[in-house]
Amino acid sequence: MLYSEKVMDHFEHPRNVGEIENADGVGEVGNPTCGDIMRIYLKIDNDIITDVKFKTFGCGSAIASSSMATELIKGKSIKEALELSNKAVVEALDGLPSRKIHCSVLAEEAIKAALVDYYEKNGLELPPEIKDFYKKIININNKILRRILTFLSHSRFQKCYTFL
Repeated sequence: MLYSEKVMDHFEHPRNVGEIENADGVGEVGNPTCGDIMRIYLKIDNDIITDVKFKTFGCGSAIASSSMATELIKGKSIKEALELSNKAVVEALDGLPSRKIHCSVLAEEAIKAALVDYYEKNGLELPPEIKDFYKKIININNKILRRILTFLSHSRFQKCYTFL
């Protein structure tokens, strides 16, 4: 698997790593297949993303995608950030191996999740560009919750849990 110089640079020297205290929006997404988890923090002033940080648990492609995505939206308007696609992240990195494209999808989704959080915290109506994404997230969360509740309802787990 060959990686571009940009991927290697953003992996070895990621930009915008960390957390933003009192962030205006925080989004976290993950891929259960590979185990990658991304969390994006946004600071927004007058509809402009003035600061963005990330924390990623994952492979080099996930870290590089997170780093590049933050660079692509920093200083941009919310509208411009909503238009960011995983394809744009891949292109900005001069490509990713096909097995790693999902990393760029996570970066796009983490930004959208952070923007959903921003809109919800501020009691704002979600723009059309993000409503479908929001419905998808709700459906995924409901499926995950059902699986967790099913798991918790098994008697073996209840016995282990009460023992702890």
